Amino acid sequence: MVAPAIQNMILSLGAMQVARKIDFEDPTVLLYTRIFYASVVLLQLGIYYWVTLKIKQKNDLKVLKYTEPAKPMSGEGPTQVTTTVKDYDLAEASKAIRGVLMGLLFMGFMHGYMKYTQPLFIQGIMPIKSLYDSKILKIHLLGQPATGELKRPFETPAGMMDAVTKAANAGDEKKPAATAIAPAKDEKKKDK
Repeated sequence: MVAPAIQNMILSLGAMQVARKIDFEDPTVLLYTRIFYASVVLLQLGIYYWVTLKIKQKNDLKVLKYTEPAKPMSGEGPTQVTTTVKDYDLAEASKAIRGVLMGLLFMGFMHGYMKYTQPLFIQGIMPIKSLYDSKILKIHLLGQPATGELKRPFETPAGMMDAVTKAANAGDEKKPAATAIAPAKDEKKKDK
């Protein structure tokens, strides 16, 4: 199975190829692209709001305990979290809504200030994929059981940089330690 980060990259590259063929200089095309983007954002916000209402309606108060990994470069260790399923799901839905709003601010800057139009089209397509991948929507909207990859707490999908980091770390493990090599070189210098 292809990682979601790679799927997103392939979809994005495909959308860029399609966007190159669209005449954004035409005011009608630009208007329809803006309407398309605004509709997708409103659809996303509406779906996440609806899911938030469903979470509150279910009111699942089962206790959920998990260890939250340390944040990169924070210097802090992992923390133990105790919450309820309802609060965890509401936090996940809130995180998704913040992501939509941050994307809207980003596009406002890119399109409104910098006058780029292609990203408007591309970012109108990408949220549809993120809705499809959303674990919180699969549980509360599609009614899938919270087992397997949908088990709480949700694992964060591995990004492309995670794969590069793991590959680099695996390569380092195969190399002999530098301190084991250094004394052998020093001994040769002493003999001369």
